[in-house]
Amino acid sequence: MIRKILTPLTNILKRRQRGQLRRVMRGHLALKRSGDVGRIAKVKQVLTEHRLNLARHSFSTTIMGQGTEVGEIVIRQYLLVRVGGLKLNHALLLALGEKDGRVVFYLPKEWRDVLEQHGFKVAHFRSSVLWKLYTFAVWLYGVLQIIKIAFAGMRSRQNTNHKPKHHVCFVDLKPSNLPQEENGRKSYDVVSWYLQWSGRATGIKEVHHAVSKARPVFVGGVEVLPTKKVLPELVGGRTIVKYLLWGLRASIIAAFDCFRGRWWHALLLNQAALSAQVRAQPTDFLAQEYLFHNSSYIYRPLWTYEAKKRGSAITFYFYSTNCENFKRPGGYPQLYGWKAINWPHYLVWDDGQADFVRRAVGIEANVSIVGPIWFQSSAAAMLRFDSMGVAIFDVSPMRQSRYSILDVDYEYYIPEICERFLSHISDATSHLDVIMLWKRKRTLGAMAHPRYRYFSERLSEQEHVVLVDPDISAFRVIESSYAVISMPFTSTALIARALGKPSIYYDSTGRLQRDDRAAHGIEIISGPEELKDWLSKVLAEYWA
Repeated sequence: MIRKILTPLTNILKRRQRGQLRRVMRGHLALKRSGDVGRIAKVKQVLTEHRLNLARHSFSTTIMGQGTEVGEIVIRQYLLVRVGGLKLNHALLLALGEKDGRVVFYLPKEWRDVLEQHGFKVAHFRSSVLWKLYTFAVWLYGVLQIIKIAFAGMRSRQNTNHKPKHHVCFVDLKPSNLPQEENGRKSYDVVSWYLQWSGRATGIKEVHHAVSKARPVFVGGVEVLPTKKVLPELVGGRTIVKYLLWGLRASIIAAFDCFRGRWWHALLLNQAALSAQVRAQPTDFLAQEYLFHNSSYIYRPLWTYEAKKRGSAITFYFYSTNCENFKRPGGYPQLYGWKAINWPHYLVWDDGQADFVRRAVGIEANVSIVGPIWFQSSAAAMLRFDSMGVAIFDVSPMRQSRYSILDVDYEYYIPEICERFLSHISDATSHLDVIMLWKRKRTLGAMAHPRYRYFSERLSEQEHVVLVDPDISAFRVIESSYAVISMPFTSTALIARALGKPSIYYDSTGRLQRDDRAAHGIEIISGPEELKDWLSKVLAEYWA
């Protein structure tokens, strides 16, 4: 009976999704035909830098806490992450996908005005209603977050007499980012990198992370162990009561302000709940350092301002250098989101990345150059081979539907170019009788382009091609090779250079600018003849 009711509803939803997908792809095609593929990217860059009309007195210190002085940038960052992501792309492409289409999306009035200034028609009434519903929903989520934190503290058996050991905490890690048992081999994960880094926090006894079901391990005498949450739970009945009283006041302020059109406190209530949790902690319960990686680069959590005030270091590290767009004949394009960041400390790979950060943030940015940062590793065994190996690193193209939503304004990671990249390298390595150690960035899933999947299956059947498990660290693959060829501008080329291996970027199209700063000084080779000449030269030098 239930199935009979649900099946028609499911079919209706599927038809609606297919219809929206067709409109999105029509919108993307319309941008390509108009020669303005970067239109959405330009708008989002404007949103990145467009200051909201919010002065210092617009913010409640009860909610914003130590973030009050930089309240406008905190709110702008949060909007960019929660509202200005791929869903906004989807809404803009939907509007472009039909004649006289209008943008219907939950946006504050300031952002709706920006869209209109850049030629988008906006359904203001519907978008305004959606925005009010959205702010109510996030306000309600904030209230529930406050209650959840308080109840977690009640259930906790922790007390102020059981202080944690001196520790640092990594945020947003996955199992592959933790130390791996690799039969005596070095584990190239970010925690192991940090513990061997000379600039790490001193005197630490533990490294905390929130990867569930991970087992505690020791690395160099330091215990690496999981915790339920990044932030410690509230300790003591008095602390919990004070927290609940704060939560009641903050919820009322946010709700009252929301009715007056001051939506930002409702938007950030759930983040303020975490900030208040930090304020309620004994200083010794907080980590000496909290480390964030560049997958979530735009929004600096509100609670980090409280943690920094209480003595914790807040560090942002890059596990990759592929952050810049390709240089065009007319110069360099802007990058979405980067000019809104304000982390206190950045760990970068080289001078080129330090320059990138300072161009985005300002010359005053606190930047430390530390070399390549390990990130993920795997205990999987490398396949054995009996000949010379050249490590190959490409970028897997996505399905057209996904690619359309990304609205990439310079189409390079597409099936035609990726196939040409691999085909040229396959021909060159086969001609010189060397092994092609091909490591994809990740396992091909449903998002991978079907044409690329088919091509990959055929290429992997070639005798000279060794397909490497994507989970194996790029460092291990490079160590097993005598040269490295990377698709522009993946980080593996810089890893190879750091390990003393011959390294190039191969551009099969000839479109890229050879002086592109995104190459970080790595040579860019174009065309199959240049590729064969370079490989022959490297091979001759290896055997000399």
